[in-house]
Amino acid sequence: MSRRWIQNPNRCADEYLDGIEDFIEFARRQNPGATRIRCPCRRCNNTLFETIENVGFHLVRNGMIETYSIWNLHGEQVDHASSSNAPRVDNVEPLVDSNDQVMGIIQDAFPFASTNINQEGEDDVPTPIDSAEFEQYEKLLKNANQELYSGCESFSVLTAIVELMHGKIKYRMSNLCFDYFLGVFKRMLPTDNCLPKDHKHAQKVLHGLGLGYEKIHACKNNCMFFYKEHEMLDTCPICNESRFKMTSQNRTTKIPQKVMRYLPLKPRLQRLYMSTHTATDMRWHKEKRVDDDVMRHPADGEAWKEFDRTFPEFAADPRNVRLGLATDGFNPYGVLNQHHSTWPIFALPYNLPPWKCMKKEYMMMTVLITEDPGRSIDVYLRPLVDELKDLWTNGVRTYDKSTGRMFTLRAAVMWTVNDFPAYAMVSGWSTKGYMACPVCKEDVTYGWHAGKVCYLGHRRWLPWDHEWREKDKEFDGNIERRLRPREWSGDEILEQLNRLDFAPFGKTVSRTRPSTHLNWTHKPMFFELPYWSKLKLRHNLDVMHVEKNVFDTLVGTILDIEGKTKDTIKARLDLERMGIRRGLWMNRDSDKARRDLAFFSMKPNDKKEFLKFVSSVKFPDGYASNIARCVNVDGGKFTGLKSHDCHVFMQRLLPVGIRHLLPEDVVKPIMLFSRFFSQLTAKTLRRTDMFQLRHDIVQVLCKFEMIFPPAFFTSMMHVMVHLPEEALLAGLVNYRWMYPIERLLGELKKSVGNRAKPEGSIIEAWMSDLIRRGRSMTTAPSSDPPAQSASAATAPALLDHVVVGPGASRVPASSASSVAQPASARRRHRPTDTIDTTSTDGTGASGSQPGITTLLYC
Repeated sequence: MSRRWIQNPNRCADEYLDGIEDFIEFARRQNPGATRIRCPCRRCNNTLFETIENVGFHLVRNGMIETYSIWNLHGEQVDHASSSNAPRVDNVEPLVDSNDQVMGIIQDAFPFASTNINQEGEDDVPTPIDSAEFEQYEKLLKNANQELYSGCESFSVLTAIVELMHGKIKYRMSNLCFDYFLGVFKRMLPTDNCLPKDHKHAQKVLHGLGLGYEKIHACKNNCMFFYKEHEMLDTCPICNESRFKMTSQNRTTKIPQKVMRYLPLKPRLQRLYMSTHTATDMRWHKEKRVDDDVMRHPADGEAWKEFDRTFPEFAADPRNVRLGLATDGFNPYGVLNQHHSTWPIFALPYNLPPWKCMKKEYMMMTVLITEDPGRSIDVYLRPLVDELKDLWTNGVRTYDKSTGRMFTLRAAVMWTVNDFPAYAMVSGWSTKGYMACPVCKEDVTYGWHAGKVCYLGHRRWLPWDHEWREKDKEFDGNIERRLRPREWSGDEILEQLNRLDFAPFGKTVSRTRPSTHLNWTHKPMFFELPYWSKLKLRHNLDVMHVEKNVFDTLVGTILDIEGKTKDTIKARLDLERMGIRRGLWMNRDSDKARRDLAFFSMKPNDKKEFLKFVSSVKFPDGYASNIARCVNVDGGKFTGLKSHDCHVFMQRLLPVGIRHLLPEDVVKPIMLFSRFFSQLTAKTLRRTDMFQLRHDIVQVLCKFEMIFPPAFFTSMMHVMVHLPEEALLAGLVNYRWMYPIERLLGELKKSVGNRAKPEGSIIEAWMSDLIRRGRSMTTAPSSDPPAQSASAATAPALLDHVVVGPGASRVPASSASSVAQPASARRRHRPTDTIDTTSTDGTGASGSQPGITTLLYC
């Protein structure tokens, strides 16, 4: 029976519908009397059981797994004699022996240790490894082949260590606890066993896999590193602080004042090509990506294409890596009154296809800083920048396992991913004060309103002949004659920086700086990269935090929540001073002045009705957290809303909840505002839609200027005007926001076992956790997108009908399926960790993810 209909992208074709009927009839014959069978659609992925009728419906709606051409899970017998030529069934997790997995790790770590190199031609054969590396290879190979004890066929020494270290991290065992149980196991086993006696000896065995890091001493005041030319110094040459702490004279080892952990980037990039699981996927952006009007990957953005045109030699080899750098701080203790923060820096390889690109298995920690570095972050970036410069200039010889040849691997950083405060630290441009916008810079429209700096003047982005430019009383009292702010090139920014007088080592700006200093606080070290000033987008705005802050401002104002509303007494007095919007001035009776409720704020009864509506909404499992727990109906406010809660609230609940509670002139721009974020954060973007969004957000902000007081327009509200432009440059928001980074930081926080040394706990857990991350994945390599899990994939579709209260009517939310769904920030719900798994040709495919060798990447 021909089953080519499974690959037919037209699920309405007669061939496809007849094929489904044949499959249903086959399943009935093979499972007589069964009412529920496995559903082989792309979303259920043969993991969920459905009624036979529902299976037929799913296959029409979602399509069948393309590789499921042998229906073995529905009773078909597999001919093992001829199965070698049959397509692989990706949806069945293969049973792979642990010893084989460990041998795969060693082969990926040393892919050419035993290669015959009698041929000629440098790029045709691998370069032999040196004696030290070969010695490591032999040790690992010996441990992988050595039985745990005489007669043990299930575990080798290396396999046993990998399994035990996996359990240590999974159940958060301390080193003392691990040593105790390791000793117990060693006494239980026969006396000739080769199990290590403690955690330290077990780590030495695994160290040969390349899972190491460097400790670099830093000055107590963040002046410099004791690194390279300063490696032998005992005192800081800038502040004369001692490198080591004062200890007793009897102590033989010295304790450094401050230590940074650095994880070299080169070997981690090399491992991406030394493994068969990712060597092919690293060329996906060039060989398999469809170049059309739809943006699905950062490679579809204008910044990527402009970089290729500017540096054609780099773009000629698709194996050269494009990176993003992300950093943020978190409190490792989980206690709010502790001021200590830890700052990791991650590298994100963008060469990978969309279904792998932002997975935590491929996020590489490169730096771990022990405190908030502030403006001195450039000091801590020096080892990473030095390595990036070398990767750009010289590259590193790397073995490509997919081709069996050596090549010179080069890498370039495309942009950084940070929230707004970290943006200032990394870029050197202060995101506070009168010139907080890092895009407009000195040309931004700012003013002092209600005791703070506000940002108006969005009419500058309107067409020159637009009627709103002539209106004054409806806006800020002035007619707008100016053009939109100019765009600054990288060379102009670099010229500005070169004119300034900065203190050494990235410290604060000296007092002798000229008046043209603008808003720079320090010279960012990334400008030392030879290509950095040529990039179209160097630092991008984080949509996650922008959406969260904008939501707080908007909802706090329309609900008139004390402490969060921007419609304050100062704001009303500011309107009087400006002489605009007389209806919002303070109401003065005799000796008292009273602030009446504004037309854009809900009345008390309406507010209570709105909060009851929000508390009654039910979401599909994994789509969002229980927002009802965050609603205080009697208090008239929200408490404990996380970023993802605001993401769902802004795009799904707000337009529905306010439509009959506020005036139409207020509701319409808010609904357009909500639709803006819904379209901006979609899984796929069209360039034509982004041009329209660029026009729409200007219209919305101008309407807001006619509704809300000037105090409403914070820096977060202003930077929204730049978000569509950044989407055109860099592509999808999903690859440039902080959701995956924040989830990873949450896992790092849980790994702190020793509160006296949180960074040491984090780095050791990170190195060991790579084993757990690898073992949690299937082992079959594939370059196809994986099938979605049922709960994650169906959440947007289920939300097309939001259930409001028990037995209530359904409210349509037609655009739900077009919005990217990051994982819920709350741990009490299963996170939705999927990125769009639709293939580039629109047909979709099924695959599996990398195996235990994932531990080598990060």
